[in-house]
Amino acid sequence: MTKTSATQRSSAQADAIRPFQKVNVPETELTELRRRINNTRWPERETVTDTTQGVQLATTQALARYWGTEYDWRKCEARLNALPQFITEIDGLDIHFIHVRSKHENALPVIVTHGWPGSITEQLKIIDPLTNPTAHGGNASDAFHIVVPSMPGYGFSGRPATTGWDPAHIARAWTVLMKRLGYNKFVAQGGDWGAVITELMGVQAPPELLGIHTNMPGIFPADVDKAAFSGAPAPSDLSADEKAAYESVQFVYQKGIAYGYQMGLRPQTLYGIADSPVGLAAYFLDHDARSYEMIARVFAAGSEGLTRDDVLDNITLTWLTNTALSGARLYWENKGYSFFGVRGVVVPTAVSVFPDELYPTPRSWAERAFPKLIHFNELPKGGHFAAWEQPKLFSEELRAGFRSLR
Repeated sequence: MTKTSATQRSSAQADAIRPFQKVNVPETELTELRRRINNTRWPERETVTDTTQGVQLATTQALARYWGTEYDWRKCEARLNALPQFITEIDGLDIHFIHVRSKHENALPVIVTHGWPGSITEQLKIIDPLTNPTAHGGNASDAFHIVVPSMPGYGFSGRPATTGWDPAHIARAWTVLMKRLGYNKFVAQGGDWGAVITELMGVQAPPELLGIHTNMPGIFPADVDKAAFSGAPAPSDLSADEKAAYESVQFVYQKGIAYGYQMGLRPQTLYGIADSPVGLAAYFLDHDARSYEMIARVFAAGSEGLTRDDVLDNITLTWLTNTALSGARLYWENKGYSFFGVRGVVVPTAVSVFPDELYPTPRSWAERAFPKLIHFNELPKGGHFAAWEQPKLFSEELRAGFRSLR
């Protein structure tokens, strides 16, 4: 074999789409997880009656009681194993993804990206509504082929051993992935980190990308974003809608994103969330005020949006794959990208505004941030984890948002 042919063969092997083995966690690992949960060393309760000191003891103990005694990971395994999953190597890293093709002709390929503290469990409820719309009140003409990747360092994807896997790198990798799957025209969707990555795809604007959809749009003008971050009063020339968005994002910067600063500066220090299941759970619950309030109600025997199992499926997946710190490093890698600022997207963009998102997106800023705004809609309910919380509304938004691009 010549050196050239060996290189070509090696390249072909790296580019291959490989089947992902079924998920089958050894029972010993689940037993050890329950042991750790049930032997948690608890602190005293908070000294206030609200959430200003963080995730409350009563909520965390209710979660631990259910997790350590009743929760069944095997149900999540079964849902995952029922879906076609694959691995492919991109830039030296194994990328795991779900890939479900629709039975309908002319289905539109879409790549949907999760966020932090998330995983592919966020998107499981939207797969069938998007690929099989006629079974969910939609039309065959709105069908999608759907690709749901695990971000580098998350879930079943590889954990980067070197630096450089920042959001822009992931955005480029997603285009490689979609082209490798044979899609020469596709759209992209994301929320949280998925929104940042998807919008950066819209900045990079590969010719195959028809458009994007975001449910956490980067819409803050640079000067406004900087002022909100600094704690300055709202600029006097803002409209009422813009002022509401400003005040919301200023609250996030000042009191709601401590985890982002910690992971952005010192992710390796977070050994505690790799060693303690309950420590990991509390850290994940403390993402944003409205999501936490909903989750707290769920563990207090409520029923809305997410279930107890939904919450624990995501946390357990992170625990079992030991990806708490590898996922945290994405914040450290994020050099120069504002979480919420305008990025310069140049492709057609659809925006869905869920009322319990981190901030209410004003249409005026969306129109400035996305020169090719093709869809803008304010929903009656739902929050930051929209695909997870409101899969019906979310799926309807994707159908409507991308309809003009088919």
